[in-house]
Amino acid sequence: MTLKFMVTGAAGQLGGLVIDALLKDHAPAEIGALVRRAEAAAALEARGLAVRLATYDDLPALTKALAGVERLLLISGSEVGQRAAQHANVIAAAKAAGVGFVAYTSLLGAATSPLGILPPEHVATEAALEASGLPYAILRNGWYTENYAMSAGPALQHGALIGAAGQGRISSAARADYAAAAAAVLAGDLPASGTVFELAGDDSFTLADLAAFLSEHAGKPVPYIDMPEAEYAAALIGAGLPEGLARMLADSDRGAAAGGLHSKDRTLSRLIGRPTTPWRDTVRAMLG
Repeated sequence: MTLKFMVTGAAGQLGGLVIDALLKDHAPAEIGALVRRAEAAAALEARGLAVRLATYDDLPALTKALAGVERLLLISGSEVGQRAAQHANVIAAAKAAGVGFVAYTSLLGAATSPLGILPPEHVATEAALEASGLPYAILRNGWYTENYAMSAGPALQHGALIGAAGQGRISSAARADYAAAAAAVLAGDLPASGTVFELAGDDSFTLADLAAFLSEHAGKPVPYIDMPEAEYAAALIGAGLPEGLARMLADSDRGAAAGGLHSKDRTLSRLIGRPTTPWRDTVRAMLG
């Protein structure tokens, strides 16, 4: 069966939004959804999508799942530390299956990013795509506003927003903005192979700006308390976050302080044909 599009991670938050965006202009029968677990298939099949099952670790299953696919969106996996090998499997399977084009969701400024934990696996995946000989494009996504909006509730509860980003500016956009851009690249006139799209929000904020917004929302002071990276990681672990996630978030804040999450590039809004979602709107929506 030939499929115009295949979206990996289709049961995830970004993958689901990409599928929503593709369905605005394309028939469900043109769209494939790759999922890791059989229980995730039913809801997607009910929408008329062609659902295929494979994990990023299973090269034979991936090769079978990608048979007949013209254009593939490879959404980066969630298992930090294992992603370079997993993504290499997807790329090898895409080549073996004869996929015509691959778009990959990387990280803003991956090659030169001051973040320590996340960039190496993205850089390795970008290199694997270049070495594969497949036509490809890189979608270097900036931060999702939702990443920081998730901290709004705890900040209001405890009366302070904590972090380690200093005065670093964060050029975030809503997850749906990045999904719309991915759908536009996947479904439009294909870019030259190797094209890199640096994607970031039209506006930016510091964590002090976020705290000021929360103060307005709550009608009471919610200060921003800046911490050393290690102290912030320890605070997150103390709040119940897994150690690996806590250290990744603290490292990302340190990288933000060094400018790693700030960009004045407007490629994202150009791709989606509208301004990116204001960060305040996303935070306000998450606060209800």
